[in-house]
Amino acid sequence: MGHVYSPLRKPLVDGDKSLHDITHDVCRSIEGKPTALWWYGFLASAAVLGVFLVVTGWTLYEGIGVWGLNKTVGWGFDITNFVFWVGIGHAGTLISAVLHLFRQKWRTSINRSAEAMTLFAVVCAGLFPLIHMGRLWIGFLWVAPYPNLRGPLWVNFRSPLLWDVFAISTYLTISAVFWYIGLIPDLATVRDRAKHWARKLFYGTLAQGWNGSVRNWNHYEKAYMIFAGLATPLVFSVHSIVSMDFATSVIPGWHTTIFPPYFVAGAIFSGFGMVLTLLLIARKTMRLENYITLDHLESMGKVIILTGSMVGLAYGTEFFIAWYSGSIYERFAFINRATGPFAWSYWIMVSCNVISPQTLWFRKLRRSPVFLFVMSIFVNIGMWFERFVIIVTSLHRDYLPSSWSYYYPTLIEVLELVGSFGLFFFLFFLFVRVMPAVAFGEVKGVLKMGRNYDPTGASAKKHVPAEDKPAEGSPEVSHA
Repeated sequence: MGHVYSPLRKPLVDGDKSLHDITHDVCRSIEGKPTALWWYGFLASAAVLGVFLVVTGWTLYEGIGVWGLNKTVGWGFDITNFVFWVGIGHAGTLISAVLHLFRQKWRTSINRSAEAMTLFAVVCAGLFPLIHMGRLWIGFLWVAPYPNLRGPLWVNFRSPLLWDVFAISTYLTISAVFWYIGLIPDLATVRDRAKHWARKLFYGTLAQGWNGSVRNWNHYEKAYMIFAGLATPLVFSVHSIVSMDFATSVIPGWHTTIFPPYFVAGAIFSGFGMVLTLLLIARKTMRLENYITLDHLESMGKVIILTGSMVGLAYGTEFFIAWYSGSIYERFAFINRATGPFAWSYWIMVSCNVISPQTLWFRKLRRSPVFLFVMSIFVNIGMWFERFVIIVTSLHRDYLPSSWSYYYPTLIEVLELVGSFGLFFFLFFLFVRVMPAVAFGEVKGVLKMGRNYDPTGASAKKHVPAEDKPAEGSPEVSHA
């Protein structure tokens, strides 16, 4: 039976584009001169990155005594930033791998940028544990086995901190390979369009001899599916393991079994917020409005409503568990979060993560790029404060009132946080300038979907060929 395109399915690509138009529009950002908006964003991120390099160099030279840590609060902005950036990296793999396995076609225009975001976020995350070592050239020797007079020194394999190393390095490796495999067909197209020999050599080397044959595509589809299957469990396992850094301790506010699903939901929530931020920037600076459509933005807004509600449920469940446990220490830890010295951070977290996403129930707001951009900023502010609340408010008041303390971050810590965003956006602006920001090979595969779209449904019969109509008494089958 032939394909029957539903008159009620909206097109995934606007503007009645042809196959050549898609290639030209996406490659325009690589082959042509960058837009003024791209230059503004790139130079601004480069300036912030410069600040990050300066303050990080100063921290490594002086040691982490330049931070506001004390005997009670031994983790502050550094580990907060680490957990935050690890969470940001989750949405990229979710969009690419999980939605690919579920055959969600709306992912095709946004998966490439989301995958790149994953790599850049994990790079940002991995820097903070290294910076936390202080003088890296000394501290790093204690976490690597090496020959010495007493025999090899081995790390503690029972420590969840070491589990982080294995989980995140595995996640980075799989995500990088998955991202690169998806790029190969598009890199071959850029190679064939290149006019300068250096560009031909660069993209030709990366394209690995791709010639678009049936054999190439068969191997590509199998490899892409295999890596999607490998990456999907990592979406749920990596941040579960990160949560074990806290859940395996006995600190009130940390020692809870809700952390793995709670951290995963929060990671997807914050990751989609950052994906929205990046896509809205790329959509404007690279003139990709016909490919990153309002329908894509609306679908992502719905995911933010879902995951934001899950995070809100987790907040309420934490308080219930603290009350139901009968532990006076657990009860105090959560009462202290909401009413203690750091209550301001707790209510910023609740306002940004629970209250503000509920505005997306209104369709008009879900389809407003300006509102979604502001909302994505709120989501990421709220999710950073969630990690801050979990880490700092649980540490600054634990079992002994005599050891209670307050945490005052220094200017160095604030600049490192801001500077990490400079590194992230600097890498992203480089990416969209050198690599195709949209997977146009996949977009071409869904180009005709919804071409016969009619909001009224009046033209449904007109667009269904007679030979494609199901026989009387047989079930109707419609292929998207």
